[in-house]
Amino acid sequence: MKIAVCIKQVVTREWQLRVNDQKTWIRDADASFELNEPDAYALEEALRLKEKQGGEVVVCCAGPARATQVIREALARGADRAIHVEGDALAAADAATIAAALAGAVKDEQFDLVLTGLQSDDQGFGQVGVVLAEALGMPHATIIMDVQVQEGALRVKRELEGGWFQWVGLPMPALLTIQSGINQLRYATLKGIMAAKKKEVRKVIPPAGTEPRQQILSLYVPQKAKQTQLLTGSAAEAAKQLVAKLKDEARVIQ
Repeated sequence: MKIAVCIKQVVTREWQLRVNDQKTWIRDADASFELNEPDAYALEEALRLKEKQGGEVVVCCAGPARATQVIREALARGADRAIHVEGDALAAADAATIAAALAGAVKDEQFDLVLTGLQSDDQGFGQVGVVLAEALGMPHATIIMDVQVQEGALRVKRELEGGWFQWVGLPMPALLTIQSGINQLRYATLKGIMAAKKKEVRKVIPPAGTEPRQQILSLYVPQKAKQTQLLTGSAAEAAKQLVAKLKDEARVIQ
């Protein structure tokens, strides 16, 4: 079974976010980075499927040169090789651009299964997986909590709203977006770290002519402020004023 896992490098959650001078993205020159957590669960699920079914796990990453950090981490955890679509503009690219870059890199590999995390910790749109499935012409299912391989097909458990779940059958090849918490993550061993240094990382140039579908015009950190208003008059008058403010100013009631 040949499995691709799409991963992303994101800023660590502990880092204090700062907006760049252009107000279009975070200032990441001095930031620390880590593997996107939902992608880590996708990688773990791929490694478990490989242990059951045999085959190969290939990690695929679209990002700048510094993304090699998380690629090596994925290889140390057990992935067999990697594909790196390298480009500085991919660091803050929109979902359509990332999906196009990944599709161009993996379309000729003939994967049986493509896994992505449900969403990224930085942008959180949850769109790369589904757009990539369309680009590759694969059936897909999202928010997956369990994966079962049955006679060349898949049976997967989707998480729905309100604590409900849904079992879906898919033919292969297929693409799944994996929900965080689907399994217990493993960590790289010393043996795995040493082995990762010898594993193949194939560099790929982003496809030409891919135009961004989305542009961030302005980015800012929310300002914290406190404001108190004193409502005067009788209890009935104060209640009437409060309802008016909640309706017209706060817009929390209709």
